[in-house]
Amino acid sequence: MRKPLSGISIVVLFLALVTVGSAFAQDRDPGPEPPDRGTGMSAGGKWMVFESEDSMTAAKLVRFELESENTLPDSDRRSKIILYCKNGKLDLSDFRPNLRMSGPNRPGFWGQPQMEVTVRVDNAHSHHGWNWVGGRFLSMDKGTTRELIGARLFRVEFLSRRGPQIAEFSPAGLDLGKVHSACDISPKKP
Repeated sequence: MRKPLSGISIVVLFLALVTVGSAFAQDRDPGPEPPDRGTGMSAGGKWMVFESEDSMTAAKLVRFELESENTLPDSDRRSKIILYCKNGKLDLSDFRPNLRMSGPNRPGFWGQPQMEVTVRVDNAHSHHGWNWVGGRFLSMDKGTTRELIGARLFRVEFLSRRGPQIAEFSPAGLDLGKVHSACDISPKKP
């Protein structure tokens, strides 16, 4: 007759699964940068918007992009925030530092690899666990995305292989009506 697992055994098993999941996620290639489908135009402030249609499903695709104010050490490109909207709903929000990040430093609720980041929205600070995607980008949560679109100042502190880095963004001036129409989200105060 088998003995039931003890609490310590369960914790060790959970940590082993998280480690294996993290190793798998580090090797996974999330693919190239998003293609420039459609013609880009200003969405207000420093934001650009790209509109297209999925050729297979006829879904309306809208992508909003914001480049950082600074270029991080060890990178020749600026960081980006990209909002993907599909058929009038927010589908995904990405933070792309455009440099090699360190590995994930925490498990998510379902065991997916995450990186804890510190976010500054105007004068408010908060900590978030964003899903870590193959060392290339972090998937932002919807609440932070809503805070971002209504902010004047937005900063993300994350871990690179050289230690903590801060990407600085100026999201002010975004046409909020256009974002609401394309993504069905509105700004939220932190």
